[in-house]
Amino acid sequence: MNSVNDSIAGPAWAAGRFQLAQIGWVVPDIHAAVKFLANALGIAGFPQPEHIRAQDLAMTYYGKAAAGEWLTTQTYNGGIFIELIQPLSGQSMFHDYLTRYPAGGTQHMAFRLPVSDFDRVTSDLREQGYEIISEVDHPIARMAFFDTYQTLGVATEIMGITPEGWSAIEQMQKAR
Repeated sequence: MNSVNDSIAGPAWAAGRFQLAQIGWVVPDIHAAVKFLANALGIAGFPQPEHIRAQDLAMTYYGKAAAGEWLTTQTYNGGIFIELIQPLSGQSMFHDYLTRYPAGGTQHMAFRLPVSDFDRVTSDLREQGYEIISEVDHPIARMAFFDTYQTLGVATEIMGITPEGWSAIEQMQKAR
């Protein structure tokens, strides 16, 4: 079994390819959160929130098909993306978070790396006993959310970015 440092200090990290990419906030009112970030902190660029159905992403929740729905929006700021998520219905890790913390808060931190390193890093984390909460296999990224609440106080998302995903990231960065 590898240590936490072995997973993070592997080839992707050493090559500078393992990067903090996103802070994910789960909020009870996405429009109020966007307004606060824009008006009070000057963080602009959030597009209109998008309605997401977990089924459309083939998202799993503890290994089973997820039935949750939520609103989401994100903007690029200071070298990372800020994602806002407002649960609407069904069951997901986002709904769980808002149930536990009704005022909302930072639910996950996402780290990105090339998709070629995704299996190695996620396998290492599983071997260390970190449970996968949710997984998504999307054309722009493979994503796995790990239960690192006891270790870090937030879930940890590992994003294996595909070539199409790197192009999408560049477009979002330029749009800012």
